[in-house]
Amino acid sequence: MTSTYRVQLTPGFGFAQAASLVGYLRDLGVGHLYLSPILQSCRESQHGYDVTDHSRVREEFGGEEGLRALAAEGMPLISDIVPNHMTVPVPESDNAQLWAALRDGPGSPAARWFDFQWPVTLPLLGDDASEALRVDGDVLRYHDHAFPIRPGTGHLPLPELLEAQHYRLAHWRESPGYRRFFDVSSLMGLRVEDPEVFEATHAVTFRLIEEGLIHGLRVDHPDGLADPRGYLRRLRPHVPGPLWVEKILIDGERLPADWPCDGTTGYDALNMVTRLFVDPAGRDALVETFGRHTGVRDDYETVRHDSKKHVIDLFFSGEIDRLTGDLGDPALREAVVELLAAMPVYRAYVNPGEQPSAESEAIIREAAGVAATRTDPAAVAKVADLVLYGPPEAVTRFQQTCGPVMAKGVEDTALYRWYPLACLNEVGGEPDRFGVSPAEFHAFCAGLPPRTMTTLSTHDTKRSEDVRARLAVLSELPEEWTAAVDSWAAAVSFDPRLDYLAWQSLMAAWPIRLDRFTDYLLKAAREAKTSISWLNPDLAYEEGVRDFARRAIDACGYSVAAFTEIVDRYARVNSLGQKAVQLLMPGIPDVYQGNEITDFSLVDPDNRRPVDFERRRRLLAEPDDSWDGQKIRVTAAALRLRRRLDPEAPYAPIEAGEHAVAFTRGVPGQGTAAVVVATRLPVGLERKGGWGSETITLPPGRWRDLLTGAEHAGEVRMAALLSACPVAILEA
Repeated sequence: MTSTYRVQLTPGFGFAQAASLVGYLRDLGVGHLYLSPILQSCRESQHGYDVTDHSRVREEFGGEEGLRALAAEGMPLISDIVPNHMTVPVPESDNAQLWAALRDGPGSPAARWFDFQWPVTLPLLGDDASEALRVDGDVLRYHDHAFPIRPGTGHLPLPELLEAQHYRLAHWRESPGYRRFFDVSSLMGLRVEDPEVFEATHAVTFRLIEEGLIHGLRVDHPDGLADPRGYLRRLRPHVPGPLWVEKILIDGERLPADWPCDGTTGYDALNMVTRLFVDPAGRDALVETFGRHTGVRDDYETVRHDSKKHVIDLFFSGEIDRLTGDLGDPALREAVVELLAAMPVYRAYVNPGEQPSAESEAIIREAAGVAATRTDPAAVAKVADLVLYGPPEAVTRFQQTCGPVMAKGVEDTALYRWYPLACLNEVGGEPDRFGVSPAEFHAFCAGLPPRTMTTLSTHDTKRSEDVRARLAVLSELPEEWTAAVDSWAAAVSFDPRLDYLAWQSLMAAWPIRLDRFTDYLLKAAREAKTSISWLNPDLAYEEGVRDFARRAIDACGYSVAAFTEIVDRYARVNSLGQKAVQLLMPGIPDVYQGNEITDFSLVDPDNRRPVDFERRRRLLAEPDDSWDGQKIRVTAAALRLRRRLDPEAPYAPIEAGEHAVAFTRGVPGQGTAAVVVATRLPVGLERKGGWGSETITLPPGRWRDLLTGAEHAGEVRMAALLSACPVAILEA
């Protein structure tokens, strides 16, 4: 296992199109092709996380025949799987298990698939329910929706028929009668802790692995499961190849040691690499500019708490009611809310009937200490005891509720409200932590599992790696940035809580089409939930966003372009440096589709647009000295080197001063060995006059730079080593 390349399959880009890339990816140096979910999902789905049928490979991609043809190209395949949820499709009959459960009720074998409260509340009706609901044979219809009628009740008048079903159709704003994925009522939680459900939902995947068509798996959202560790223990014997989990680790958190997998999908590495190229000296000035433009004077911790409380009130009242019911005391509701809001991580991993680990107990007790400052301390202490040692249902329910509150409260709210430097506002990121030193980065690398995944961009990142590379430059140019954004804001303004994020995004994604910029701002405003939200639209406000986007580009586009041109002198250095570091640090590196050259995408669906692979083929064959040409050269050199490098090759830091990070992989004379040297904080380097007489001491032996062909040994001047490129990738 050397590296992966992630592609997003869509109805327009299926297995045949992926197969056509294999030759190019092999030339690039890629080891494994990493596919988004491949099982049958909604017919028009552009992502595949809305699975409707676990028993077959998705027809729109080419079905199992197409998958076999792709595997026959010879590049091992990694598949993304979705054990936590299925979709509630339209029509609902497209999900056979859901249909059977709703028709036959709690006694149905299909009922054990879902975490239901009977009768199941299905929130989807509009204000026209009385006119639009109708009976059609043994089916109840509402516009394009379809629901099974309980056998023997079809003759009843409509009001009585509705009362006789195993489900209750409710207004779309009501809480559902089932566990779901975050706040998405159309994604219904699965009970894979049930052995029969586990076997049924994984049978095709396991067969594909046994037949050699799939080599390894990426597990989506394990924190949603009742027992992530138990799930992985059942899964691991079926997966002899790599097994990764999409586990979001908050700063300093590590993957539970008793999870039998190879590691995470790399957000922890992404955030550390990003911070490595951020100058902490710019923090105060950027926070001040942010506060002045937005009016937000609270610190990040306050914003995070308020955001989590907001989403609990907005989305999760049903989940809180159910959890409080499991705890057995309705009076504990406010204490439950405050404990959830105070949780610093996505989950503490307490299992019913087991003594909690010291780490898990410490997390919950620490959160309880914070929550006790905001509501009745005695009630908080009681809740903390119950979610650690109480009824099994309460222990599990609390764990399964933490993740959605964290994801919606932080990822999808707080990160859109507190953003002095938006490159730090990434999944699992801490936007108030400006930068890490090379020493901190080396310490992080020393603790990484050797086969964990590392990444810089994914289908879920808030912004691409090159957008972050540009934004990182602002930490070194806070005064210049402040002057520029002051001038733009004076010319065009709309909503202070959105405008400042808009200016950062416009600069960092430049040039960007108006439709992409507008769509991003509408999503950002809805996620921030300060003026509008997905649940509470405002057509006048949304038209104001569209007007602002047009005026910002028309009035300030020339100035934004000029500022971005200055930024790019340094952003290119950051871009190439973070790429070299990520591809050769400990772990198995992943490249997200298209990011072997520059990509200036924003949050999904912007980062899932079609990729121009023909351009990338041409650049790989004849790389030029453009940013794109340099980036694909760095990517190819690093990936090809990874093919020769033992994934468990030792990692050792090399002293390289303030403006570089350097490390070695492997031991010279004992197999392949490599050295990476990457420039960091390039503005500061330029202002002090360049490298001057600075040197770096390489490990013993002679080293060849794979980017330039130059050979080096011993003590080398940095100016000579990095004269042609701001990074060096050396092989012994």
